[in-house]
Amino acid sequence: MTNLWTRCNNCQRILYKQDIIDNLYVCPLCNFHFRVEARERVAMLLDPGSYTFIDENIYPEDPLGFEDSLPYSARLRENQEKTSLADAIISAVGTIGGIPVVMAVMEFNFMGGSMGSVVGEKVTRVAERALVEKIPLIIISCSGGARMQEGALSLMQLMKTSSALAKLDEAGIPYISILTDPTTGGVTASFAMLGDVNIAEPGALIGFAGPRVIEQTIKEKLPKGFQRAEFLLAHGMLDDVVHRKNLRSYLIRLLRLFLNRYEK
Repeated sequence: MTNLWTRCNNCQRILYKQDIIDNLYVCPLCNFHFRVEARERVAMLLDPGSYTFIDENIYPEDPLGFEDSLPYSARLRENQEKTSLADAIISAVGTIGGIPVVMAVMEFNFMGGSMGSVVGEKVTRVAERALVEKIPLIIISCSGGARMQEGALSLMQLMKTSSALAKLDEAGIPYISILTDPTTGGVTASFAMLGDVNIAEPGALIGFAGPRVIEQTIKEKLPKGFQRAEFLLAHGMLDDVVHRKNLRSYLIRLLRLFLNRYEK
């Protein structure tokens, strides 16, 4: 019976799981947005039967021989078995509302969606594919930030992904960034905030460092909820906050506006 029920992280009500699933993983009582697995994100947004997953056989390595409580190589195997993914991101080509797009979606269940060299490579590849095919790019971020087990190699992905997106900008090809809970660290500091339009889901935690670190650095008390999507929207850091049930139709309208602009 325990698998049939869950507790909402926000309102603390006990909910029937199927009711949440039927509501796009949103609490029907308080609109709290639960995390969604990457494959389900793709299925929610792209036209059924239109998409193909790409770059699936890029696997991470352990060049530093990193070890904490577990060797990094063992941690990778554990997460690959748990998620059936090679790393913390998937990418696909397909259509949304009949409009061709390239999409990449991060998977938080794989080491907290952390960005290592494979995530950086796959983000770069989808940007390069969008550039070659001259079609819009959509990236959905859900990440704790850079992956510490890869050290400086992980930090290099900030520059790598940003450079690839700069070429899209120069070519006038739309890039839409969707930030979900959480989007933090090096992912926020690179591709997640570089969209032509930056959208977030309601209540998403978005930031670089944690509140305690920031307060200790600037020696000031910060306002409640200052790293939530609504606060960032109110202070000009986001273009919109969109409920999950409206996201697909919102993206279709947005893409049509972009296409109308570039066809003129």
